[in-house]
Amino acid sequence: MIICVLNDANKLQELLDAWLEAGVNGATVLLSSGMGRLLQATSLREDMPIMPSLDDFYEREEHLSRTLFSVVKDDATVELIKTATRQVIGDLNQPDTGLLIVLPVDSAEGMDKKQD
Repeated sequence: MIICVLNDANKLQELLDAWLEAGVNGATVLLSSGMGRLLQATSLREDMPIMPSLDDFYEREEHLSRTLFSVVKDDATVELIKTATRQVIGDLNQPDTGLLIVLPVDSAEGMDKKQD
């Protein structure tokens, strides 16, 4: 199973296209938010002026990441997906890029759906 947290939602379509080309037959995409962003949103706002206007009380726009996950059949496909992900996102060790996790799957059912 491959799990990818994509911080820049604008790269989602490009990443899905790259995964498709790398051999992903299907993936699930979820809206997500990291712990750091959630804690930051609930902390005291340091940008609040001493004499605020009504506009100052509106919440800042929430930044939502996209979390993708897919189960793939073999290690060769995993490597292709990892390479494709790096090509779209860049160096995952840089801040605000994302996270890529590969997990072993003991069993999976429903992967080979047949259309009528």
